[in-house]
Amino acid sequence: MLILENVTKTFNRGTVNEKVALDSLNLTINDGEFVTVIGGNGSGKSTTLNAIAGVFPIDSGRIILDGEDITSLSEHKRAKYLGRVFQDPMTGTAGNMNIEENLALADRRGKKRKLLWAIRQKDREKYKEKLKELGLGLEDRTEAKVGLLSGGQRQALTLIMASLQKPKLILLDEHTAALDPKTAQIVLTISNKIIRENNLTALMVTHNMRDAIDYGDRLLMFHEGKIILDISGEEKKKLTVEALLKAFERVSGTEFTSDRDLLN
Repeated sequence: MLILENVTKTFNRGTVNEKVALDSLNLTINDGEFVTVIGGNGSGKSTTLNAIAGVFPIDSGRIILDGEDITSLSEHKRAKYLGRVFQDPMTGTAGNMNIEENLALADRRGKKRKLLWAIRQKDREKYKEKLKELGLGLEDRTEAKVGLLSGGQRQALTLIMASLQKPKLILLDEHTAALDPKTAQIVLTISNKIIRENNLTALMVTHNMRDAIDYGDRLLMFHEGKIILDISGEEKKKLTVEALLKAFERVSGTEFTSDRDLLN
């Protein structure tokens, strides 16, 4: 489904602030795989997601999605293949539009515009069914402005919008980091449900080691722009936070010093 071949990215090249963000990164993700990504600050987690989405050009290497080389495609051309949910609940939705209108925009992404642009009744019914599955009561508030929703409700709505057209790949970039713990767990449960029921291929960056272990089929740990741990199957099911920390120290030769990750 997704192949990264020797992907390299350096920011501020030739200056005192030069930073190698991705160092000849190689990664293959299979169709239908749900992969969680953990690592310290500046390890390359979010940079990888942004490189896949085309937020910036990579310095070298190739990005192949479902057999197509998308390395040179612009961000907006890649958007039809990808679903994205960001850390900020305000990103990814239009706050001055209502729930129904936001869903309609997501549903029509990448499609040719027609003279008839109104929301049809069958679309309304489909949106209400999708919202009902969240268990948040949003199916009864389809005309409410999205800007009035809580952070958790907004992230849940963004998840539906991101998965509505069953993208080739869904990217979750610390999408629960701005939420309180209780709401974060609700959103994670919804995320897992949507990914599993739609058989989506997903890449989820998280700052929470426990969530990285509990969710997904496979766990990747980044360090200095490279993948230093790749754990799946029975090994992942038996994994503990303590074992993950020891494995990181063994492979990297350093202690894991991200307070944000450790405190979670």
